[in-house]
Amino acid sequence: MTHPLRQHIEEIISLTDEEFDFILSHFELVRKRKHQYIVQEGEIVNKEYWVIKGCLKTFFIDNNGKEHILQFGMENWWITDYESYVKQTKSKTFIDCIEDSELLYITFENREKLTAGMHKMERFWAKKSKIGRIALQNRIISLLQNSAKERYELLLEQYPKLFQRVPKKMIAAYLGVSRETLSRLNS
Repeated sequence: MTHPLRQHIEEIISLTDEEFDFILSHFELVRKRKHQYIVQEGEIVNKEYWVIKGCLKTFFIDNNGKEHILQFGMENWWITDYESYVKQTKSKTFIDCIEDSELLYITFENREKLTAGMHKMERFWAKKSKIGRIALQNRIISLLQNSAKERYELLLEQYPKLFQRVPKKMIAAYLGVSRETLSRLNS
């Protein structure tokens, strides 16, 4: 059976067995329980995570104590506080496991070594970064242009399994609506 990370990478670039072994040697496996944090606000983040199994959320808490969910992370998704990871500054977000999760992580130093030693991976991450920027742009446009109902329907269409795995209050926090509004949208 092919390793899930290899399958994920080979959606963009092809690999030999030796190349994949080299890539995998730069990653570490970690298991986290439900409600365990992998990132906390104020810490300097040195790890980027790839989700093998589980579901996570990236969020921040505003000055009024309200939680705003920026991103969910499910199987085959990459997740970290990217500003902190790249710039080595204090994190502005939290990342919490919504479910028991199995993750592979790569440190910033190992990612730099890997891309220097294997230019295929530099291309892989460049492509993943472009895909991420497109998704972020579409999310911002949706928040600014679409009604709450349209955002709800788009999320349901794009990620139907998310609704089975994530409590409604988290879906509401992601969409930027109250729990009551979400209930009305759902009916």
